[in-house]
Amino acid sequence: MFRDYIRTSRFRIIIAVIAVAVLAVAVLWAVAAYLRPMPPRILTMATGPEGSAYQKFGKRYQEILARDGVELRLQSTAGAIENLARLRDQDSNVEVGFLQSGITSEKESPDLKSLGTLFYEPLWFFYRNQNRGNVIQNLRGKKISIGTEGSGTRELALKLFALNGMDQSFAYMLSLEPEEAAEKLIRGEIDASIMITSWDAPAVQRLLKAKGIEVANFPRTDAYIALYPYLNKIVLPEGVIDLAKNRPSSNVLMFASKANLVVRGDLHPALQFLLLRAAEEVHSGPEMFQKAGQFPAAESIDLPLSDQARQYYRSGSPFLQQNLPFWLAVLIGRLLVLIIPLVGVLYPLLRLFPAVYGWQIQRRIYRLYGELRFLEQELEAGEAGTNIDELNSRLDRIEEKAHRLRAQGIYSNMRYTLWMHITLVRERLEKFMGKGT
Repeated sequence: MFRDYIRTSRFRIIIAVIAVAVLAVAVLWAVAAYLRPMPPRILTMATGPEGSAYQKFGKRYQEILARDGVELRLQSTAGAIENLARLRDQDSNVEVGFLQSGITSEKESPDLKSLGTLFYEPLWFFYRNQNRGNVIQNLRGKKISIGTEGSGTRELALKLFALNGMDQSFAYMLSLEPEEAAEKLIRGEIDASIMITSWDAPAVQRLLKAKGIEVANFPRTDAYIALYPYLNKIVLPEGVIDLAKNRPSSNVLMFASKANLVVRGDLHPALQFLLLRAAEEVHSGPEMFQKAGQFPAAESIDLPLSDQARQYYRSGSPFLQQNLPFWLAVLIGRLLVLIIPLVGVLYPLLRLFPAVYGWQIQRRIYRLYGELRFLEQELEAGEAGTNIDELNSRLDRIEEKAHRLRAQGIYSNMRYTLWMHITLVRERLEKFMGKGT
């Protein structure tokens, strides 16, 4: 009966431990899957119009993310304003995009997060050089391209005109994309063009080198920046376009906004780190208006930085993403989310196993000692009618049980001591049998 009891007790303990372990794994796996699902393999980015810096940079991001098995789909837009609208629209599937500083706020876009600023976006005001004196005033009634509907260029251009007391009736405000505006300005079909884009944008480079086209100087740059703090003062140096011809003939004061890399707040953390690594690869080099390492920068001009961006600018990519391929790092990261709490759950159980094992072995040994003591007491009493054969059979059974014990460590010493006691009792029993004969 005792053997059956031990077996039943051990069986119940094993079943309980297995049940707890299975339950822990199931619960933790469900929690891990809910909190950290695998990132999608397809990501959609809103860029900008044909020939824009946004579109050019979007293609570079596309190439970089493809190296890690993520397909970046680019959506051409009119510019920053449309990008913002698509990021806000849950049905658009756009999860990341370039935004111009000064077009939104945390209150207006609570579901969006910034991954930092990427580069300066100068406001270029190109005009045909027959316009002398006050460039803006001399364009009254003329044809001016101020960017397409939905572009950040158009919004800022209208603000600047308003600051100078001019409304849309001041001139013919045309909605042209940068490439088209550059073509028409060179041909003389329009008189001026305003565009917000990077120094190396194709339209900008074409107009800088075109004969008869000049870049407007803004001597009151500080006043504009004071009114719109998200703007920055920059200088186009004398002679930088053509040193031989000294173009421009003097420093040109300009102002610029900064481009921001913006994501939806629920974008998978691993993809945010991947985008930040791509941003560093694309934007960290020196450019006309920036020094090496100046961008990407941990700036939250309009929107707060995401938690992942803060971590990235503080300590770089997570260790796993720095040292392993992207998808392997993500998989191991998920497993760690599962394993760490699982170890916390199972560790106490694992520590319990030796105690349970020792308790079982000691109980069986003490039980055998109890049987051996009863037998020894009967032998010492030497009562009349003591059945020597029965005592001998009982001792044989005790010895058999002792030999079947599987004890390790300190418990093997206890089993060995038990055998010695059994041997001593057997010797006494043999002496008793010898007296009886």
